[in-house]
Amino acid sequence: MKYVIILGDGMADRPVDELGGKTPLAYADTPVMDELAGKSEIGLLHTIPLGMKPGSDTANLSVLGYSPKKYYSGRSPLEALSIGVPMLDSDVAFRCNIVTLSEEDVPFEQRTILDHSSGEISTEDCTVLLNAVKEELETEEYHFYAGTSYRHCLIWNHGRTLDLSQPHDHLGQVIGEWLPEDERFLHMMKRSFEILKDHPLNIERKKKGLNPANCCWFWGAGTKPLLDSFEEKTGKRGVMISAVDLLKGIAVGANMKVVEVEGANGGLDTNYEGKADAAVNALLQEGYDFAYIHVEAPDEMGHQGSVEKKVQSIEYLDNRVIRRVRDALDVSKEPYRMAVLPDHPTPISIRTHSADPVPYMLYDSTRDSGGGWHYTEKDAQMSGNDLAEGPMLIDRLFHKE
Repeated sequence: MKYVIILGDGMADRPVDELGGKTPLAYADTPVMDELAGKSEIGLLHTIPLGMKPGSDTANLSVLGYSPKKYYSGRSPLEALSIGVPMLDSDVAFRCNIVTLSEEDVPFEQRTILDHSSGEISTEDCTVLLNAVKEELETEEYHFYAGTSYRHCLIWNHGRTLDLSQPHDHLGQVIGEWLPEDERFLHMMKRSFEILKDHPLNIERKKKGLNPANCCWFWGAGTKPLLDSFEEKTGKRGVMISAVDLLKGIAVGANMKVVEVEGANGGLDTNYEGKADAAVNALLQEGYDFAYIHVEAPDEMGHQGSVEKKVQSIEYLDNRVIRRVRDALDVSKEPYRMAVLPDHPTPISIRTHSADPVPYMLYDSTRDSGGGWHYTEKDAQMSGNDLAEGPMLIDRLFHKE
């Protein structure tokens, strides 16, 4: 038996007036998910433990079978694992987004955060900007490391964790209320803005109508993580296929193989087919038991508040990933079980994550266990299946129910 989880990050949502009161998932043209849902178990899964912040860090740990209450030590340390950052037990890692702040003539505290991703800036361009910051602000105590796109890492040697706000929670808001109380971190934010706002690369971006990547925003602090081996925990050899460092870092910590896919970038224009093919190759040619395919695009489109693009990202997931994986596994005649779900909702109406339970679909190629459902938030709720803890899903996938 082969096992697959296909995760559309932030795919779940709330009813949208623009879509006639449907969610993007219910509105999207998803013939493959519709067909599979009619033969599958569907239901709701609670991926975020009570009292924890909804995020891809806690939620994906949960879906992979790692209870966040036990294993979570912060978001950025997981990303640091992916980048290959050396961490001491006394170090603290921080996510360093390079964001877009407004540039009108006002004090720094009165600026507005316009975009947490600087227009989904390329890794190449953003690394140039991070290096400009690094040249001035890096010290023996603070070290910057380039990640993917706008997502970078700061290590504070012998540091302490700080409770810092996530930038995507405050889009369109004046930043003063959300700035760090720590004077050193506030200084680094202010100085990074001065370094970046007139950088030649940002001047060119503005000429092209692109959002400038003009300020470092620190958040997601945590200490060195310690995850159990996925294979020892489950008895399954697994691979991770994702464009983002967070998921790769979880895989590194869990001793799963990370498969790099050319053209996978975490955006709407990611290499969907490449991700699907990488999973199929790992399962059918390399002998792996389990593949986790993570697609970031629905989450990014939710943060952007784009109804049209979020619908499009879900349709791409259906036609360019799920269809391709299903067809290849069907042709191979290998029996398989496949789960499709988001990690958390990223509702268009709030442009950030929520802790609402997510709809899951669990398909088994060897049996028809469905009740004629559609894969939507509404049908998942109507099914009566309600899994109270995220790790319960992978247990069901691996027949441990």
